[in-house]
This record gives sequence, C-alpha cells and structure tokens, in this order.
Amino acid sequence: MENRVRELRGECSWSQADLAERLDVSRQTVNAIETGKYDPSLPLAFKIARLFGLPIETIFQPDKTADKTETE
Repeated sequence: MENRVRELRGECSWSQADLAERLDVSRQTVNAIETGKYDPSLPLAFKIARLFGLPIETIFQPDKTADKTETE
C-alpha cells in the first residue's frame, strides 16, 4: 500500500512525534506507516483521514504492482 502520510505531515510542519501524539500511537508506528513497512488498521486509517480532513482513499492507495497481480 502506498500513502501520503509523510507528505501531509510535512504540509502541517509536524514531526513524526507530533503526529504520533495526535494519533495516540508511537513515533515508530508513524515511521513504519510512512516507509510502507506497516499498513495501518482500518480504525487507525480512519483516524489519520479525519486528522488531515481527507477521505481515506486520497491518503492510502493500493500498490500499483498489487493492482497488476490482482487483475491477472
């Protein structure tokens, strides 16, 4: 899964620790989401979307390579 969390966090001038505090998760969790090592749970994805005031699908998108595999 690809995401825009790092980009959106930067637009708000928040550190990973700032975002983590707002989401009630660890800074390591924010880092893992941003680097694509961890896909957030659905409740956490909704929380992220609400925080940035955007629909989930504008923040999180399926991996482009995953789309190819699923349609083959």
